[in-house]
Amino acid sequence: MLHSMLRALVARGHEVTVWLSRYSPDHEAYDVDGVKVVPFAASLDFAAAAKASDVIVAHHENVPAAGALARGLGRPFVAVCHNTHPTIFRNVGRGSTALAVYNSLHMQAEAEGYFCEYTESLRPTSSIVVRPPVFTSDYATTPGDRITLVNLNADKGGEVFWQLAERLPDLEFLGVKGAYGTQVERRGGLPNVEVIDHLPGDQMREQVYARTRILLMPSASESWGRVAVEAMASGIPVVANGTPGLSESLAEAGIFAERGDLQAWVSAVTALQDPVQWAEASDRCLARSKALDPAADLAAWCEAVEAL
Repeated sequence: MLHSMLRALVARGHEVTVWLSRYSPDHEAYDVDGVKVVPFAASLDFAAAAKASDVIVAHHENVPAAGALARGLGRPFVAVCHNTHPTIFRNVGRGSTALAVYNSLHMQAEAEGYFCEYTESLRPTSSIVVRPPVFTSDYATTPGDRITLVNLNADKGGEVFWQLAERLPDLEFLGVKGAYGTQVERRGGLPNVEVIDHLPGDQMREQVYARTRILLMPSASESWGRVAVEAMASGIPVVANGTPGLSESLAEAGIFAERGDLQAWVSAVTALQDPVQWAEASDRCLARSKALDPAADLAAWCEAVEAL
């Protein structure tokens, strides 16, 4: 999400540098889509770079330290929030956050509820919503024939995936291992299930979506649901648990089933075997994908940063 936002700033002529806070094999700075990346092992002077900057942006666990540095230097601080965990809001509400960026309307509403008891001086000065940008041209393809789950960990619905595949032995399933979390595996597997390793984003179109006819998202929690939006770019119907994030991202295009109601998932997937129902669901997904064009969100983001 954040890389797409930074690319948008670069496209408007701004100089953007990302300082990595975790170790990687790299020791020299490099460029990604016009964004300069400084590895942790480069051992360069971040404080000096921050002092020379116009705006400091951070997310995840870096918000407290980066925010404190920005306050000390008198620089505007932007916090990008990815979920509704209270720790996220607590870190943002330490004072002098010029701009809070939320990935959904429901997250913005929850943040406003959280901050309503805070004194004015500790609340973010302003906030905007930037939905995780998905560019249709990066993901659109011709759907395949598999029923797919991306990330087989328990929170993403790994158990539901295996149970559903067992209940529907005549259908072909594809499981894509995730980059985090313990992956739910079945000893000996199932004859109708193929499991592949985690893939970088630029391989998802050819290796996953081009093989997928239905996407499963039985997530326990989901602040938005980027994978669902990526799938909709190809008109792939999404069967999902109705978390606040997935309800917002999928909207009228979603086919919702309670996470713990396996029969509801069986019924939804079975219904989509009807070509007419699948085509209707696919059309709704394509329309929703068009409605989620990121251009307006990215323009608003750039304007908000430029106004600081």
